[in-house]
Amino acid sequence: MALNEADRTSLLATARETIAAKLQNRPPIYPPYSEAVLQTGGAFVTLHQAGRLRGCIGRMSAELSILETVQTMAQAAAFEDPRFPPLDSSELPTVKLEISVLSPLEPISLSAIQIGVHGVYLRYRGRSAVFLPQVAPEQGWDIDSLLENLCYKAGLAAGSQQQPGAELLGFTALVFSEPQDR
Repeated sequence: MALNEADRTSLLATARETIAAKLQNRPPIYPPYSEAVLQTGGAFVTLHQAGRLRGCIGRMSAELSILETVQTMAQAAAFEDPRFPPLDSSELPTVKLEISVLSPLEPISLSAIQIGVHGVYLRYRGRSAVFLPQVAPEQGWDIDSLLENLCYKAGLAAGSQQQPGAELLGFTALVFSEPQDR
């Protein structure tokens, strides 16, 4: 996940251009990028509007390059997040983009989870849920609240992460966003 400032800026511009091109029904014109963004990696793209969530979709797995994942997830976050109506062109200037490039998933013990450092992914009985590392501090959650909300998000009873067969995975993320003045 060694992405320098130019790589981060390029990925943010790519995400914004992907959304703008879809809204304007034209092919995207992407900024230049380095080889670093061609490594495979999972990523989430989050849209904020007036400080509130406006869309967030991502891919945990590293099947595509970071660049392709950001392109795909930017479009999904803007137009396919079931919690929100699709973004319209009047909203684009007011939306601030944030990208989270994920480390590989690894099993994590409850005692190893650090709020603000680790994201968590829970799989159990065919259900799953994920919270990015920044979610718990944004919500003011401690470990217990994080895990309870993770279970709830997955449609599971609180404490399900401790059941036999439950898989709790952790990851870190390189999180970067557009400037505040957006």
